[in-house]
Amino acid sequence: MTAQTRRPLTLRDVSEASGVSEMTVSRVLRNRGDVSDKTRQKVLDAAKTLGYVPNKIAGALASQRVNLVAVIIPSMSNMVFPEVMMGISEILDDTPLQPVVGLTHYKPEREEAVLYEMLSWRPSGVILAGLEHTDAARAMLAAAGIPVVEIMDTDGEPVDAMVGISHRAAGRTMGEAIVAAGYKRVGFLGTKMPLDHRARKRFEGFTLALAKAGLEIADQEFYAGGSALVKGREMTEAILNRTPDIDFLYYSNDMIGAGGLFYCMEKGYDIPGKLGLAGFNGVNLLKGLPMQLATMDACRLDIGRKAAQIIAAHALDGDGPEGERVTLIPDITFGDTLRPPQG
Repeated sequence: MTAQTRRPLTLRDVSEASGVSEMTVSRVLRNRGDVSDKTRQKVLDAAKTLGYVPNKIAGALASQRVNLVAVIIPSMSNMVFPEVMMGISEILDDTPLQPVVGLTHYKPEREEAVLYEMLSWRPSGVILAGLEHTDAARAMLAAAGIPVVEIMDTDGEPVDAMVGISHRAAGRTMGEAIVAAGYKRVGFLGTKMPLDHRARKRFEGFTLALAKAGLEIADQEFYAGGSALVKGREMTEAILNRTPDIDFLYYSNDMIGAGGLFYCMEKGYDIPGKLGLAGFNGVNLLKGLPMQLATMDACRLDIGRKAAQIIAAHALDGDGPEGERVTLIPDITFGDTLRPPQG
C-alpha cells in the first residue's frame, strides 16, 4: 500500500457506505447541523469501518499532503524509543520532512485516537511501533493512501512496510545461550505480557528453547507500569525468596535487569557462577555499571534510520519497493552475568 497504488477515501465513499448524502456525512463529521442520532451513528460506523479520517487542511491545500511524518510510539520514558527517534531524525534532517511524535502509553484505544488526529492533518507518511492495532486503526492505516512503516517487530503481518527484529527469534537465541551455559533453573521477570506484545513474543521463543532442552520456567514474576530499577530490585528479591534454587534470571528489559543486578550484587550472589542474569535492549546507559548485564541489542538506531528511509523514498521520490520488510538480527552481549557456553 502506497500513495501511488491506493487513493484516499472521500466523503462519497462514506456516503455510499452509509446510504446518506454527502452533505449529511459532512455535517455529522464536522458535528454540525440537525442530524438524527440514528443517522449520525450510521455515518460514524461507516467511517470507522472504512478507516475514513476527515481532512483538517482547509481551502486550496485540502487535496495536498504536508511535509510531516507521524511517528506514533508508546513512550518517551522507555529508553528504547529516544534512540529510535534519533535514527528517524538523522535521516529526515536531510529532507523537507519533519517528524511529529504522538504517544500511546501502550494503550490500543489511545493509539487509535492519536492516529485519527494525526491522519486528519494529512501527513506524508506514518511510522508506528508494533504490529498489533485495533481494527479501526488498521482500517485507517490501510485507507490513508500514504507510506506506512510499522517498526520494532517483524513477527506478524504489516499493513504496508515493516522494519524491526523477530522477537521470537531473539528470545529463542537467548534461551539457547542460557542452556548452552549449563543453567537449569531459570526464572523469568517482566511486564504483564497482554500489555507488551514484543515481550510476549520473546517469552514464547525463550520458553521454546528451554523446552527443546527439557527445561521449564522455574518461576515467574510480572509487573505493570514503567520499567524502572526499583521494579527490578523488588521483583528479584521476591522471586529469589520464593524460589531460592533458581540459577538464572531472564528479564524482559535491561532496566529491570539492572535493578535485579544491583540487588544480587548487594546480597553477595556469585555472578555468573551460581546465578546468571540477562536482559534485553542493549541500553547504552548501563554500560557504566560495575558489572555488565548480558543483553541483546534491539537495533533501535538502525530501525529508526531504515523506517525513515522508506518513508522518504516513497513520499518524496515516489519510488522504493512496496510493502518492504526488513528484519535486523540482534547480537548477544554476554557481559559479566552470563557464562560462556560449556563444552
